[in-house]
Amino acid sequence: QVQVVESGGGLVQAGGSLRLSCALSGNIASIVEHAWHRESPGKMREQVANLLKPSLTTNYLDSVKGRFTISGDHAKSKVYLQMDSLRPEDTGVYYCRAVHIFNGRYTDAWGQGTQVTVSS
Repeated sequence: QVQVVESGGGLVQAGGSLRLSCALSGNIASIVEHAWHRESPGKMREQVANLLKPSLTTNYLDSVKGRFTISGDHAKSKVYLQMDSLRPEDTGVYYCRAVHIFNGRYTDAWGQGTQVTVSS
């Protein structure tokens, strides 16, 4: 199994930056996809970015393209979401997700979420 724990959220002014971290543990070698999702007030949870393994292909929600960057550091067993030029509409709870293979099946591991608040 895989476990994930997010950190790095906080309060920031519009135009500012934050870097979210996702600490990975367990059978990290079984992970095939890393993703960040967010749940904004009044909206359903949406995927913000993902990173596929082993190709390292990344995909982004249109509204964050050019502002957010997902990356991984295998040596530190962490995945990051660098968020620049933040906007008030980026406010929400951000979740890390790791898709891994467990008992021959694709399985999701979710973190508890970290709050990001962008003030105007």
